[in-house]
Amino acid sequence: MQKTDDRLLVNSLTRQLVNLKNIALILAGGRGTRFNSMRPKQYIEVDGLPILSYTLRAFDRHPQVTDIYVVCSPEWNTYVEAQAGRHGFSKFRDCIASGETSYHSMCNGIRALTAAGVESDSVIMVHDAVRPLVSADTITNNITVCRQYGNAITVIYSNEAYMRVSGSIEAAGFAMREDYMRAQTPHTFHLSDLSALIDQAEAQGINCSQSLFTLANELNYKPLYIAQGNMLNFKITQPHDLKYFRALKDI
Repeated sequence: MQKTDDRLLVNSLTRQLVNLKNIALILAGGRGTRFNSMRPKQYIEVDGLPILSYTLRAFDRHPQVTDIYVVCSPEWNTYVEAQAGRHGFSKFRDCIASGETSYHSMCNGIRALTAAGVESDSVIMVHDAVRPLVSADTITNNITVCRQYGNAITVIYSNEAYMRVSGSIEAAGFAMREDYMRAQTPHTFHLSDLSALIDQAEAQGINCSQSLFTLANELNYKPLYIAQGNMLNFKITQPHDLKYFRALKDI
């Protein structure tokens, strides 16, 4: 009888693992004003493929990722859907309307997933659309750390020294680089925790934060756990970043 019960427990746990959702929530609502381009930077094409599609491809190819949602301005919905169909991104599910800022876009994405009935224990990887070189290892690290500890923040160590500045003009000291890491995305949490975070932020009158990582710190959400990132997972922000991406995308 005990052996039968053990087998039933193992089968039940196996089914639960199979049904776990690991969802990529891609923030693609930016306007790309620094680029002086005719289109937002996430839609700039490199070798016939928009930057967003390189990002989608990284998540779509990952065996543990189950679903992909894109938060974008509604006028780009048709374009994003066409890209997903043209390139066979089978895990793409839907577009979600972006907000006025990246913070509001993130909140819109979280609320939309909740409204769509996504399971509260689903792992949600919030990722910048303009980090197209996110690696499979980085995605795996986020899922693994979040499943084990409850959240994951992608980080890398810096090889350079950190300088404190005064008025952005002169040096005012230094910080030991061993005490600091640079945060990238994905930022990964269970959906239930994300919903609670944005509800708490709203209750406290917070309507802007640089990222999900900074919001969690503002709300004293701790501990936050480290998922190892990669130097190639840089954010395309300035025109020179696009040159780096063109040079590195096939590595």
